[in-house]
Amino acid sequence: MNLFFGLVSAMLVGATPILLAAIGGTFTYYAGIFNIAMEGMMLVGAFCGVLGSFFLHSWLLGICCAIAGALVMAGIFVLFAVRLHTDEFLTGIALNLFAVGLTTFLLRDIFHVKGAFTDAGIRAIPALRLPLIDSIPILGKLLSGYNLIVYVAILGTGLAAFVIFRTRFGLRLRSAGYNAACLNSSGVPASTIRICSLIICGVYCGLAGAYLSLGSVRLFAENMSAGRGWISLAAVILVSGNPWGIAIISLLFGFFDGLTVFLQGSQIPTQFTAMIPYIATLVSLYFYSIRKVRRS
Repeated sequence: MNLFFGLVSAMLVGATPILLAAIGGTFTYYAGIFNIAMEGMMLVGAFCGVLGSFFLHSWLLGICCAIAGALVMAGIFVLFAVRLHTDEFLTGIALNLFAVGLTTFLLRDIFHVKGAFTDAGIRAIPALRLPLIDSIPILGKLLSGYNLIVYVAILGTGLAAFVIFRTRFGLRLRSAGYNAACLNSSGVPASTIRICSLIICGVYCGLAGAYLSLGSVRLFAENMSAGRGWISLAAVILVSGNPWGIAIISLLFGFFDGLTVFLQGSQIPTQFTAMIPYIATLVSLYFYSIRKVRRS
């Protein structure tokens, strides 16, 4: 039973940053933006989260700094891809490389360390005990006591589904991706909707970054996003931007990510166990491409 609870906990830890970034990517997906810069947004958010938490002595201000850092990256994407009409793919690649270089440089320049920075002064995001559920023997252990951002991710998924499919903004968001010319003719600039989608994506990626550095651990390591932005993009593509489908895919990837933790004590080399989530991503994309070819 303890193994089961441990695996569920590890699955949620692995799924949360992927879910948050993917939900943010859903908004840009429906807006017709091929956003591969989520990796960079998440990484900058993780660094700024540690920066804010350490110097401002508050995990809440750390989250705010993480969101602000991701929004700066989103603003750069807006400037080049939306305003200057540069290629979205190249802009995203450039931002991801820029994020790795920038965070590595600032880590060494501000904290004077290489590799990773950890300190007792970093305020971690606390866990949340659900008042009524926590007292229930099995259900309480299964659903309560997780990091605050885990519950934010669940609420953020439901909020995204409501906004995209039940609001006027959601209708305009989907119109910006499906038929931008029609949206422009109605008096609503598609570029404005796309900018809004990137801002929302920046907020979600900032939360994902804050969870990486202040939630699951309490440190910042060079390139600690470790391809989670790419996995998030794959999750969005696999379910065509459906928020609840993204939640299921994220849990699946989180399961494989958590599985690597349990396999680290085995005879299998850690280099191979670390490959499991990425292999699962490639396999999923392979079957998705086969299904898409058969439909066409």
